[in-house]
Amino acid sequence: MAREEDGVGLYCPNVACAGRQLEGLVHFAARDCMDIDGLSYQRIKQLLDAALVHDAADLYTLTVAQVVALERFADKSAENLIAAIAVSKSQPLSRLLFALGIRHVGGQAAQLLARRFGTLYAVAQASVEEISAVRGIGEVIARSVRAFFDDATSAALVARLRELGVRLDEPQAQQSTGALTGAVVVITGTLPTLSRTEATAVVERAGGRVTSSVSKKTSFVVAGEEAGSKLDKAVELGVEVIDEAELLRRAAG
Repeated sequence: MAREEDGVGLYCPNVACAGRQLEGLVHFAARDCMDIDGLSYQRIKQLLDAALVHDAADLYTLTVAQVVALERFADKSAENLIAAIAVSKSQPLSRLLFALGIRHVGGQAAQLLARRFGTLYAVAQASVEEISAVRGIGEVIARSVRAFFDDATSAALVARLRELGVRLDEPQAQQSTGALTGAVVVITGTLPTLSRTEATAVVERAGGRVTSSVSKKTSFVVAGEEAGSKLDKAVELGVEVIDEAELLRRAAG
């Protein structure tokens, strides 16, 4: 067992732990997660004991023939379970993010992330700074999300879910249309009146996207006092540099 960062709670860090696999699958199938009707605690335990599943992706490879061979499964109940698992593929990204069991990511945080980034790929590619800039998402959650997607086992699981046809987008994602639609923006230094979070919100409301590092794909850099290395990188790459006032003017259209 390992201790939580707050020094109070305990959790099992071993992803191969049988108990963690069981509890993880129970959580994945829960009503407020992927909502797989008929996939109870005992039935999940049956599937694990029979080595038919090891992780969430394995659920989507199950067949009626495999399930009906287990005790207490009739043809109809096996068919219903496989059908329910198939239906769960269409759950929105917010449900999937919660179902994946990312530490510190509850249902509300999963909704905030899904609506802000829109796709699982975008969440997986976001930096700690970008994630923590989402209103309602703190640094602890942001680091946990980043750690999850940086883990090879998690990455493999996500890749399999994608291959098996599980939905990876959010229908209620924020609409990215406005004066800065398509713009990739870096904010650096201390701005005169806006905090980093407020400046990020200005960009996002106008349809732009804030990233943590300067590259040739950066549309422009918003620089304040003590901008540092990001400003130097922008000058080196020939990326346009503007101030807070110009950002507000452009965002207003």
